[in-house]
Amino acid sequence: MAVKKQSFEESMARLETIVAQLEKGECGLDQSLKLFEEGAKLAVQCEELLDRAEQKVSLLLADDREEPFEGADADGL
Repeated sequence: MAVKKQSFEESMARLETIVAQLEKGECGLDQSLKLFEEGAKLAVQCEELLDRAEQKVSLLLADDREEPFEGADADGL
C-alpha cells in the first residue's frame, strides 16, 4: 500500500491509530500485515520529516552564531 505524503502530525495520528488497532489483536493475519506495512512506511516518513526539521534547526542555529547578538558587548554579554 502506497503511503501518500502527509504532514508529520497526520502521519503520527495515523500511526497511532494503526498501533492501537494492532494492540487490540482483533485483526486477522492479512489485515495485521497490511497495517504493519503501512505503519512501517509511516514511521520511515516521520523519521525523514524529523531529520529534515533537525537539519533546518541546525542551519538556523549555525547562521545565528555567525553574527553577534544585537546589543551584545565585546564579551558577548
